[in-house]
Amino acid sequence: MSFNLRRFMIRRKIFTVLGASFHVYDPDGQVVAFSRQKAFKLKEDIRVYTDETKSTELLTVLARQVIDFSAAYDMVDSAEQRKIGAARRKGWSSILRDSWELLDEQDQPIAQLREDSAFKAFLRRFLSNLIPQHYHLRTLDGHDLATLCVRFNPFVYKLEVDVTGDIDVRLVLGIGVLLAAVERRQG
Repeated sequence: MSFNLRRFMIRRKIFTVLGASFHVYDPDGQVVAFSRQKAFKLKEDIRVYTDETKSTELLTVLARQVIDFSAAYDMVDSAEQRKIGAARRKGWSSILRDSWELLDEQDQPIAQLREDSAFKAFLRRFLSNLIPQHYHLRTLDGHDLATLCVRFNPFVYKLEVDVTGDIDVRLVLGIGVLLAAVERRQG
């Protein structure tokens, strides 16, 4: 089974004893995927399934190293057991404004994900985390591929994703779930 929605929302489950869980909803509000981040892992290990039964795994997001300032996460199609790409955090660039590279199967950069503005990013980090994050995913030559927008809710993390360009939607799903997991640790 492949994931091919162009619009979806990732919502963090409120009460989770260990690790973190995320539901992925289609535009009609139906759950189309479920993600589970394993607890107590030295290296990030996030699994995306078709539903909460976890009977069919769609995607795996795995950290390459335990601690890495410019962390890289491989995204693997679980059915084919094949790497479809990766996401690499741009270390120094991400201190004030989140910045990621999306890589293809051979680790060649294909796109960049960046927070909307340096000023808003500064406000979020140092003054108030009540300002929702907005990300733009663009090709290296500046063509829009997707937007990822956190919707303000003081209790529940919701990330709305709109894929507008020509990109493997599984990569966008993977980076979306990864952002939700990273935000959980930072927030």
